[in-house]
Amino acid sequence: MNCVTDPGYVRPLLQPIQFGTDGWRGIIAQEFTFERLAWVAPIAAQILERVYGASVPTRTVIVGYDRRFLSEDFAQAVAVAVQQAGYDVLLSDTYAPTPALSWAVKHREALGALVITASHNPGTYSGLKVKGAFGGSVPEEVTQLIQAELATITVPIQAAVPGRLEFFNPWPEYCEVLRTKVKVSQICRAVESGKLAIFVDAMHGATGSGMAQVLGCEVHELRGDRDPLFGGSPPEPLAKYIGGLMEAVRRHREKTGALTVGVVFDGDGDRIAAVDGNGKYLSSQILIPILIDHFAANRGLRGEVIKTVSGSDLMPRVAQMHHLPVFETPIGYKYIADRMLQVDSVLLGGEESGGIGFGTHIPERDGLLSALYLLEAIAEREADLSELFAQLQDKTQYYCHYDRIDLHLSGDEAKDQLIHQLEHQPFSEILGQSVQDVSKADGFKFRLADQSWLLVRFSGTEPVLRLYCEAATLERVHEILNWAKAWALGTDTP
Repeated sequence: MNCVTDPGYVRPLLQPIQFGTDGWRGIIAQEFTFERLAWVAPIAAQILERVYGASVPTRTVIVGYDRRFLSEDFAQAVAVAVQQAGYDVLLSDTYAPTPALSWAVKHREALGALVITASHNPGTYSGLKVKGAFGGSVPEEVTQLIQAELATITVPIQAAVPGRLEFFNPWPEYCEVLRTKVKVSQICRAVESGKLAIFVDAMHGATGSGMAQVLGCEVHELRGDRDPLFGGSPPEPLAKYIGGLMEAVRRHREKTGALTVGVVFDGDGDRIAAVDGNGKYLSSQILIPILIDHFAANRGLRGEVIKTVSGSDLMPRVAQMHHLPVFETPIGYKYIADRMLQVDSVLLGGEESGGIGFGTHIPERDGLLSALYLLEAIAEREADLSELFAQLQDKTQYYCHYDRIDLHLSGDEAKDQLIHQLEHQPFSEILGQSVQDVSKADGFKFRLADQSWLLVRFSGTEPVLRLYCEAATLERVHEILNWAKAWALGTDTP
């Protein structure tokens, strides 16, 4: 008996499937199983039709996947379950970045996409992202509908007449649209003349070979092969995981003297970080201000800048310099996408963790497109990324440093205790600086008298406490973060 599709199969008791900041994720073979996917996928398709069906001419659902363990098999199970529920399915015949699948939804006028990926989570995880007909992450209201419907279904959904199942390759149309957004010829001229060298760290993820496909000129790619364990580290674009890229870029710059840049993508290609010519790590806290300035100054573009509560204060200062409006959201790109759909003109929307999307494209964060725009800015100004950042700090007279640390929690009890303390005994002073304001828009953000800030927030996708800080010096950032870490671990009392 096939328990996934047999209508006589009785569903066992399961812990509820919960959608976090962007999708449902779980440990493979523990929370994330073929059976659970077969339950949730057709329900997700039904909700997509209910919400977006009137706006598109098809009943097609895109299904795609990353390069994690069993991803293609999970995607096949999703495709069959959705097909048997009566929907037409376009199943990717290869791995692809999540943004490529989001573009396929918009380009092919589908109801949405179901993407097998756990993004930046460790290799033991897999997950399911749900994309809407507009080409971006569905809002929380939609995932809540999926969860509510899932609680009422007692047998697998199966239509009298199944839909069609076809295969497609999302790469060609995705690469083509990216080429129309960016001055590829300008970037390649800089490369071919020896003025610019591009290094890419795919972290064994879904962007492997992507930059070379788009540009068509020389790209030095690291970790472009598939490794479901990601070399033993999560495929997250953080400095501690990309030592090889940092060293490769630094050595090339020393050897050739050319402008050299490194870009790194997370496991499913919707997030980015970079490395300057000296091998220094650059988070999106640095990259987003550079992109705001590039769009406004070099391209003459206008529109609202959307940032999350964890975004650097330099972002609104650069936006103000160009007389651009700014809007702040909770953390999670779905909130940015929702705002992008509400307003007429958006320059870009970006989050601290590396997700950046653009008003020139769909309301979806896109690592490859972000990298291409950064390369365009470098080629235009003929300057290193850190030089561009330093120029912005001088222009705004705002000098800042940023870092973040993640603490793994022992369980929900530890999380609840910390939340109770923050709710009932919030910090009034941190390391000699009085707290001027406390925001609870997403987590607990404490603004201090010296213009530094500390954000304490619990992850929506894994049992992790995230501590974010921006201050005038990196030493001060680490002092505040270590203070907050000691508080969270109970080794010190604020």
